[in-house]
Amino acid sequence: MGEHTKSASTAAQSAAVLAAEAELHQQQLQQQQQQHHHQATTSGSAGLTSSAAAAADAIRSNALTAKDARELQEIRNLLWGPNIRLDVFRRWSQGFEFSDVEPSALVQKQGGPCAVIAPVQAYILKILIMDTPGHFLKDLTPDKCKSLLIQALCTILSKCKAQRLRLVTLPVDQCSEAKETPAATDVDNDICDDAANLNTIDPAAAASSAGGGSDCAGALSSACLTAAADEEVSPEEYHKRLQVIHFNSIEELERYYTHNFDVLSAKYGVLLFMYTVLLTKGIENVNSELLDTSEPLIHNTYGYGSQALINLMLTGRAVAHVWDNDQDVGGLKLRGIDEQSDIGFITLMEQMRYCTVGSFYKNPRNPVWVMGSETHLTVLFSNEKRLVSPETPSEIARRVFKSYDPDGNNFIPTPVLQDVLAALDLVSEAEYVEIMQRRLDPEGLGIILLNAFMDEFFPQEKRSTPDTFDLMHYNGIPGSNEGNKVRYCKGSAILLETDLKSVFVSNPLMTCLQTKWPNIEMNWHDMRIPSMN
Repeated sequence: MGEHTKSASTAAQSAAVLAAEAELHQQQLQQQQQQHHHQATTSGSAGLTSSAAAAADAIRSNALTAKDARELQEIRNLLWGPNIRLDVFRRWSQGFEFSDVEPSALVQKQGGPCAVIAPVQAYILKILIMDTPGHFLKDLTPDKCKSLLIQALCTILSKCKAQRLRLVTLPVDQCSEAKETPAATDVDNDICDDAANLNTIDPAAAASSAGGGSDCAGALSSACLTAAADEEVSPEEYHKRLQVIHFNSIEELERYYTHNFDVLSAKYGVLLFMYTVLLTKGIENVNSELLDTSEPLIHNTYGYGSQALINLMLTGRAVAHVWDNDQDVGGLKLRGIDEQSDIGFITLMEQMRYCTVGSFYKNPRNPVWVMGSETHLTVLFSNEKRLVSPETPSEIARRVFKSYDPDGNNFIPTPVLQDVLAALDLVSEAEYVEIMQRRLDPEGLGIILLNAFMDEFFPQEKRSTPDTFDLMHYNGIPGSNEGNKVRYCKGSAILLETDLKSVFVSNPLMTCLQTKWPNIEMNWHDMRIPSMN
């Protein structure tokens, strides 16, 4: 992550440690009895009056709290199972890094961490499209993209927060592995003392340190708060080194990330954020939503993340299914998505009949969808906000009708008509239903066509979705992009009038799009169909 400190500097700091340690311990005990919380304006949180004392506290390594240590061990087992394959762990060992040709597009170096990177990318795009419109994607500055990443991460964490935000970081034991910066000797003692004491840090003090500007950021780096950027450690050593900082608010955490961006960009940034999400959520809450914890969240052979991990990143809930609400299957309650999501999710696996994606995922609050193939996650997005406008009555009717047509045949059995009418709060008395059955199935074939149903109950009502719109696609793996450079692909979509859909055996992306828009046709601008793998 930086240069090695010089031996003379190390010796001086070691002397400072010894000189300050006794005074630090005694005065911290006195402070703990007098103060319930540190205040950001407190001068010398442990009563120290020299920068050397602050450096002493920064270098000293304390034990994790029992709760944090226990939960980190349980998170390790939940993620990886009893044994961690080294090749899988290394594929996940990367920081958050942007493409050099697409400023806001994250790069995924190897297969595996898309379960974290794709949802984070989706939230970056959501912020760009909905919260800060007017930006041209190619004109974004590096600082703006860093800010977008931090906002996206904080948005995900805010959905998971139980009581406190608990940030997982990876300090090192030796200052020789961290940056040397002269700012370390100039920063206020109270800021560095509190910010560097990772295991017992008070949220107010963390906020103070995070807001301390570039001087404090330099001091944090020199005080060994993050591992060297390119240092590679074994899974065992990685888990031994993990430390935790507690924050009371998203604002405090956002300031910390802003002044310590290398926590995110260094080698283990993606892993550390995933652990932060799980620890902030709380292992008990995760287990209660999972129900079945027998399988690890990361496949121990192929390294891809489970649907529960994807759902946790997108919605803040570690449920294992993508349908709406809970479903009772053989007396077992299987948990799904319980409300309209900020980010959508569609998957090729639905076309293969492996799952059914509910309306909460297919119709999110923002025109951004994570797309799933058999092996990878990508992101689909659009500037067309009408794609997520409220459903019209006819669109609701079409969706409900199709929920009774799981095979996508565009018809339902005639006896099911009463259930469809009841689900739509239409007249469903037996006598009326018999009349409608004879009208909609005059030949007695035992089926009712979708078009006949819509013409009878919702004639000539326009849909809210526009007929034409642009879509953009992101794939974070360089090798899946033209020229091995991660960039967004743009295409023009048109929704045909017919409900009959074409089958594209050699075009998985189109097949996946049809699970959301059955009658869609696409024309990609560079004449190259984007890859979902």
